Amino acid sequence: MPPNELRQLAWPVAAVGPSAMARLRHLAAGALRTSRPLAVWREPGASHPRLLVARTLEDAYTGLPPALDAAAPAGFAFFPFRDSDHNPALFLPADVCFDAARPDTVTVAPAARSLVPALTAWLTTAPVEQLAWPYSTQPVPHTATRAEYTHLVSTGVAAIEAKAVVKVVSSRAARYPLPAGFDPLAAFAELSEKYPQAFVSLVSVPGVGTWLGATPEVLAEVTPDGTFRTMALAGTQPRIPSQVPNTAIWRQKEIEEQALVARYIVNCFKQLRLREYDETGPRTVAAGELLHLRTDFEVNLRQVPFPNLGTDMLRLLHPTSAVGGMPKQAALDFLYQHEGYDRAYYSGFLGPVNLPTAGISRLYVNLRCLQLRPTEAILYAGTGLTVDSDPDREWQETELKLTTMGAVLHTMTTSSN
Repeated sequence: MPPNELRQLAWPVAAVGPSAMARLRHLAAGALRTSRPLAVWREPGASHPRLLVARTLEDAYTGLPPALDAAAPAGFAFFPFRDSDHNPALFLPADVCFDAARPDTVTVAPAARSLVPALTAWLTTAPVEQLAWPYSTQPVPHTATRAEYTHLVSTGVAAIEAKAVVKVVSSRAARYPLPAGFDPLAAFAELSEKYPQAFVSLVSVPGVGTWLGATPEVLAEVTPDGTFRTMALAGTQPRIPSQVPNTAIWRQKEIEEQALVARYIVNCFKQLRLREYDETGPRTVAAGELLHLRTDFEVNLRQVPFPNLGTDMLRLLHPTSAVGGMPKQAALDFLYQHEGYDRAYYSGFLGPVNLPTAGISRLYVNLRCLQLRPTEAILYAGTGLTVDSDPDREWQETELKLTTMGAVLHTMTTSSN
């Protein structure tokens, strides 16, 4: 086999019996035992998860956003809201890949050939019931009380009224106890079943921590046939059981909030002097028990002279006005001064880039997520503020959003009793 070609490692005959998820667990256990970064994810609408393992954290790319073009390296991006020494921007190379839809083989990149003997051992070694997931060494973030959060909202509205910002997206963290014997992979499977149209992920990096999430929002996508896509997703209301999304009625506050996010994306296109794009929406979409307003944007890269549009837009978009505010720098400065905690990877972005068996690059905003700690989970939720925002309503919206991830903890608690 030529040295620069991918190697397909067949599953050992002695281990042919386990299910695809059991095999994925074998690989995850091997990566965790040897302190290697890993990512497990399931695309919206897909029925099978995928797994990626990087050889070492040192081999991960750090700092710059990943390139979203055909020549970009293959891997998995995991970027924070703000890049910092204790929340580094990571791009995990696709050294070892497993697709549960093709469970008989494991793909090994040329640079990772030295891992083949270890992989063979991983595949034939039964994992322990409780896997040793890494945790962040940073202090647990401050969790705002209702009074603190409503004060933050009032301060944000006052900044909007004073025209210091046009919009700001406030957020908070909440601490939930973990049930005894909590299994992140089982929780990942539970989220995948509960939220079939979300991007469900489990990312674990030594020294950085372990994050679990189910997000509805695409940040940037480039398909193998040359299409760039992004979306403006904003506005939230609870979904009534059996409700058809297009019958939802929206308040002026949510309509304005979503329009500001869409306008922000259009302004990014204008900065690149791109006029050839399709805009569809806004329309109401369901995300689990929530409804949102969404506008989709699409560009045919074969018909515009912008071969690096995906990469350029990614750098302009992040952090989007849907998670920070407008104008970008003024809103970020407000959050840095008033929000009172470090978001870490919440409202950053994550997702696969140019994987060899898929080719698609699709990055998602890291919403509806939690960070694992030894005995608790840190959950996150935010709300977009406009001049019409009511502090108590914004608190209730964060409570509603916390139910997405809180539900899986409740389920796991119930099942463990």
